[in-house]
Amino acid sequence: MGLRGPGARPKPKIETAAQAWDNPKLPMWRRVIAFMETLPITAGEHAGKKLKLRPWQKAFVKATYQPTKRGRRVVRTAVLSLPRKNGKTALVAGLALAHLIGPAAEKRGQVYSAASDRPQAAIVYEELKAIIQETPWMDARCNCQDFYKKITDSVTGSVYVAMSSDARKAHGLSPSFIVADEIAQWKGRALWDNLTSGTGARKEPLTVAIGTQAADDENLMSELIDYGLQIQTGEVEDPTFHLTFYAAPEEADPWHGDTWKLCNPALGDFRSLEEMTVAAGQAQRIPAREAVFRNLYLNQRIDANPRFIAPADWKACGGPVDPVDLYGRPCWGGLDLSSTTDLTALVLFFPEDGGAVLPYFWMPGDNLSDREDRDRVPYRTWTKQGLELTPGRAIDKGFIVRRLATIAADFDLQGLGFDRWRIADLQKLLEIEGIDLPLVGFGQGMASMAPAVDEIERLVLSGGIAHGCNPVLTWNIANVAIEADAAGNRKFNKRRSTGRIDGAVALAMAVGLWAKQAKEQPFTFDPSLPVFLEV
Repeated sequence: MGLRGPGARPKPKIETAAQAWDNPKLPMWRRVIAFMETLPITAGEHAGKKLKLRPWQKAFVKATYQPTKRGRRVVRTAVLSLPRKNGKTALVAGLALAHLIGPAAEKRGQVYSAASDRPQAAIVYEELKAIIQETPWMDARCNCQDFYKKITDSVTGSVYVAMSSDARKAHGLSPSFIVADEIAQWKGRALWDNLTSGTGARKEPLTVAIGTQAADDENLMSELIDYGLQIQTGEVEDPTFHLTFYAAPEEADPWHGDTWKLCNPALGDFRSLEEMTVAAGQAQRIPAREAVFRNLYLNQRIDANPRFIAPADWKACGGPVDPVDLYGRPCWGGLDLSSTTDLTALVLFFPEDGGAVLPYFWMPGDNLSDREDRDRVPYRTWTKQGLELTPGRAIDKGFIVRRLATIAADFDLQGLGFDRWRIADLQKLLEIEGIDLPLVGFGQGMASMAPAVDEIERLVLSGGIAHGCNPVLTWNIANVAIEADAAGNRKFNKRRSTGRIDGAVALAMAVGLWAKQAKEQPFTFDPSLPVFLEV
């Protein structure tokens, strides 16, 4: 019976001679390298020649496939992060073929390459297809189906499929090998979770994540790199995880050739030094291109958008904060209340306790996975780090009111700033529950926000704040985009911000309220008659 499916065609039977990589006495890492070096280069100036792995590529393969004493591969997840144009596609194509039809193939194996969208997913498929068609014995065994981006090996029954970020298609699969391509560009982590959770039925599954760094700490690629670095420094022990990481240090000169060589292992080889020089020159002359150059060419975790607070400055203020030590202490708060389904933030600022910051966050508990995909952050993980879930699909203001009462009872709350636009329902609930809070309306315009923004910046740069590295607040601060007027006054711009900034707004109100009242002492609150700051 002939082969079926779009792109299918009958294959001639070709007898193949014994291959050097097929020697079972060799360790798997040597067999994989030997197999990959039989593959043809299909494009570029070296097209037609055999692939020749460089020492740094061989080191990655060896570290990934190095067996334990019992002969089984111990690594289950391998991460290779490096700048663009360093031969990523050829490397992952060779590894995928090794698991589809080469020395690492298994009976009815499932090999997948996953990417952010269909065009990106097609890149690895097209590379595999080109190699197969130029290798007669592979061409005789494999059926390539362009429409499905699928390749089947008739001998082992193994299959390769290129997948985009539609996580629904990954349910029910049993991958033996996964290539996760350019994870920094993925829309969420659902595809990763669904694919990797399906490997449990395999004896020696392997996931290879490869690509450049993301711009922010919350990205899945950042999570993997940070975990790998913790293993390298001995903070975490996990022999099943390997990281090979090429990136320019933050303090390195981004325009110096030595920095380029440090993080581009193929520079001057098959990675063009001339193109690198041109890109660096343009980035120096055009400020908007510097962040892109440092991210894609130096593999630094750099956001293309200017930050309100530099990550290093914010991190330097991440001293520990223990709520128990703050019980009964005077503080000022800011409350950013969501309308229905978004994040609600309460931030307390303790100026007499080293500038301690105590944040609280709430969001609806239903559809949390959808929110993770939308916002591209690990909300489920953050629930273990303080993020509280209210029942239902919309924010439960009654739940918030009761929590505000218990929180206010623990501390000497001097004032609670709020945005008047969303406070009416909350005030009614407070009245019904008989809860008195020192509510103070806080304008969101330049007049109120500009002094608050300046004060936060001053506190951070002078080390006058300690935020305890709360992950949600850190994410909010990193997302902030600044809007300035002709006089240099600044405020947060939610529409231009890269993600949610509710915690940053709440912090601004808390700090701004404290700063304003410190200038107006003595000050007495009357909860029944809120004092409104200038809009």
